[in-house]
Amino acid sequence: MTLSFPNPTRAYDETRGLIRFIGHDGLNQVQFLLPVAVFDREGAPGRRKERDYLLAFDRLRERILTTARQAYQSRRRHTIELDLSAFGSSLQSAT
Repeated sequence: MTLSFPNPTRAYDETRGLIRFIGHDGLNQVQFLLPVAVFDREGAPGRRKERDYLLAFDRLRERILTTARQAYQSRRRHTIELDLSAFGSSLQSAT
């Protein structure tokens, strides 16, 4: 089966400093963890709030989901943590 994202819900976890979102491979659920540090520009860390991170995620949703699919294809786990290296260095400049 192919990984899909039928539910656009995403959640900010302030304690861990990440955004969680869910994908589905058939009946299997895959949880993705995206550290919000990937959205921080120099000098901005710590000043952003939940709304800022969720809006940044929404602006880059298609790119994030494409990267999540690629990570899932190579790892096939039930939980996958993405990081800046998965996107290349240009994700920060796109926010």
